[in-house]
Amino acid sequence: MITITASDSGPAPASDVESVPANLDRGDAPRPTLTRRDVAPLSAAVQGPVLLPADPGFAAECATYNLLNPLRPALVVGASCVADVQAAVRFAGSRGMPVAVSATGHQVRQPANGSVLITLRRMVGTTVDVARRCVRIAGGTNWQEVVDAAAAHGLAPVNGSSMSVAAVGYLLGGGLSPTLGRTRGYGADTVRAVEIVTADGQLRHATASSEPDLFFAVRGGKGNFGVVTAIETDLFEVRRLYGGAIYFAGEHAPEVLHAWREWVVGLPAQMTTSVAIQRLPSAPELPEPIRGAFVVALRVAYLGSTEEGKCLVAAMRAAAPVLLDGVVDMPYGEVGKIHADPADPLPYVDRTTGLRALPPEAVDALLDVVGPDSDCPLASVEIRALGGALDRQAAVPNAVSPRGLPFVLFGFGVGAAEQAAWLSGCLTKVIQAVRPWADERSLPNFLSADEATTPAAVRAVYGAELYDRLARIKARWDPDNMFRMNHNIPPASDGS
Repeated sequence: MITITASDSGPAPASDVESVPANLDRGDAPRPTLTRRDVAPLSAAVQGPVLLPADPGFAAECATYNLLNPLRPALVVGASCVADVQAAVRFAGSRGMPVAVSATGHQVRQPANGSVLITLRRMVGTTVDVARRCVRIAGGTNWQEVVDAAAAHGLAPVNGSSMSVAAVGYLLGGGLSPTLGRTRGYGADTVRAVEIVTADGQLRHATASSEPDLFFAVRGGKGNFGVVTAIETDLFEVRRLYGGAIYFAGEHAPEVLHAWREWVVGLPAQMTTSVAIQRLPSAPELPEPIRGAFVVALRVAYLGSTEEGKCLVAAMRAAAPVLLDGVVDMPYGEVGKIHADPADPLPYVDRTTGLRALPPEAVDALLDVVGPDSDCPLASVEIRALGGALDRQAAVPNAVSPRGLPFVLFGFGVGAAEQAAWLSGCLTKVIQAVRPWADERSLPNFLSADEATTPAAVRAVYGAELYDRLARIKARWDPDNMFRMNHNIPPASDGS
């Protein structure tokens, strides 16, 4: 999931689906009363649209991926260039308003009431530097654009599972790759430089040498430190992989999950894998064996030869009868097929947790609440295996927190607003079931609107030492907490 404050499209107010402590600033104060006259100087200064709530196009500009998490800012600026972003930030600063940011809109923390929302969807583009093995990515560019641009040169980034997610937001939140993570680390580890507009409206080029503290914080600290308008990140020589998904009937979930739990131990770093228990919709784009079915999906991505990959996956193919086998040799440009994440907006609720271990008891506890003998309605409950390079600190240290965790669990349920509370309760049962093996640390990209809703909870996600360092950096770069429409890290009160 992605971006400083957004997700992708919609109805139902966030208050319908989350319970937020009253002492947390969610930006729910009444919107400032802005008139067209108030924003006329801003409109004259920017190239993109400047829209008030009553203006045509306002709702479309604020659209999010999760239809249950709409954005309701006081003003939205559709930035088309860096100067537009700077003007919007300065306008917000002059009026003491918070700033929210959306690119493709895949992660909404708050409805952003009373804020200036900056959308980056017009700021797209990639520039591949083959000689330096890197790519410059504009703030609103999605992963498919980046992957395609790199693949044309036989190169690949440390991308996410969804090709419609904005690459920059993914990298700011850590970036867990289902293909290159175990060999190259988190996406944030591969970032070389960041172009960021800070709370004073200045554009800064942050690197390990030019602004070391800011460069440290923004790689993992998500959108807490400014509006990132572009990122330069590493590319790696990868032309193809052996990957895809194998589907088993849900009734075989116990055999598949227990086999997977044993299989992941000792896998080479070139193999990345996850397993998901899914109740799939009756969607026409799904093939008949799995359309509308209760299934277990095994996802794999292997960077070695196809022959080696087949040998490695053989044990899992033998775990239970196979419904559909989509694991093939594929060009890297098709990696989005592995997870086949929905491209269109939908209404959902989600939860996540890190896992310190996955013993047989943990698998059994999970199966009790989501397995074939349960009445679980959730669309997907996935466990991703971590390890390999994900355990190592980056060559240039950053703010990614969950290093050393062997697994992360992510679940979501799809339903209309009136079903949200029920689905949230089902997700709570999942989290409670694995609590004995859970870890509070997680990646910001996986956090939903109803997770980490207090400063103490955000501190737990990062860990106390890292959080305190980020709060001190925040005090320097955003002392008034302009960028708070997110899983917020308030500035340290003493600035030290």
